[in-house]
Amino acid sequence: MKQIAVIGGGTMGNGIVHVFAQNGYAVNLIDVKQDMLDKAMATIQKNMDRQIAKGSLTEDDKAKAMANIKCFTQLAEGVSNADLVIEAATENVEIKLNIFKQLDALTPENCVLASNTSSISITKIASVTSRPEKVIGMHFMNPVPVMKLVEVIEGFKTDKAITNEILEMSKKLGKVPALTQDYPGFIANRVLMPMINEAICSLHEGVAGVAEIDTIMKLGMAHPMGPLQLADFIGLDVCLAILRVLHDGFGNPKYAPSPLLVNMVTSGDLGVKSGRGFYDYSHGTKDLVVAPNFA
Repeated sequence: MKQIAVIGGGTMGNGIVHVFAQNGYAVNLIDVKQDMLDKAMATIQKNMDRQIAKGSLTEDDKAKAMANIKCFTQLAEGVSNADLVIEAATENVEIKLNIFKQLDALTPENCVLASNTSSISITKIASVTSRPEKVIGMHFMNPVPVMKLVEVIEGFKTDKAITNEILEMSKKLGKVPALTQDYPGFIANRVLMPMINEAICSLHEGVAGVAEIDTIMKLGMAHPMGPLQLADFIGLDVCLAILRVLHDGFGNPKYAPSPLLVNMVTSGDLGVKSGRGFYDYSHGTKDLVVAPNFA
């Protein structure tokens, strides 16, 4: 696999492009909006400049990596010569199914189709294609250039040879792949989201405040970030969507999202992306202040 295509110029998409380009792969970045492509390229350059400042990348490395990236607003044009396509669009099942239907028609017969989904069934995504054996999950962690893990998810019909190829490719990217099977939430979010949800339930029930819950988990459990702050960074809407996937997929009430989380998302308090969640981000993220409604 030498020619890669990445769909989506958002945080995950541009991070995935960054890593592939830096490791010598030719990458086509595809987004329907030109301004998203421009923003993505600016972000990649900014992040590479940070690497240069830290001494982990040279100016020459950056120039070579940037030269490996091409941008497209037309899906057909961007995937026509791809060996591997990684979809990194919004975590919405209907959007993903529509993209994979198109990819099945537009990509070469031997092209492998991967999704960066954090919770949606790979088997369900594969079912809308004529090549379910070539569909797989590659769940990168945010921020992609920094985080080592790639959660590789096999669909029910994924060919073992494809799995092995993706595992080896992940290692070539300097990542550590971990193989999981296709059940709701896989492993990362099946474990993480109930913890975040329990922290929100504890807040809702008045057991402790925002700062106290996060401090206990950071200092007592050696977590680099408390669960409520982490939820803000992930996006409370994303957390809610994943919990609903878990709740629907298992039919178990232990995965039911906290009413507080539902209310916050409904009101538009989504965390960092909206400027307020459990913390107030109106003045940046350096000095965290608990949001007024929880202070």
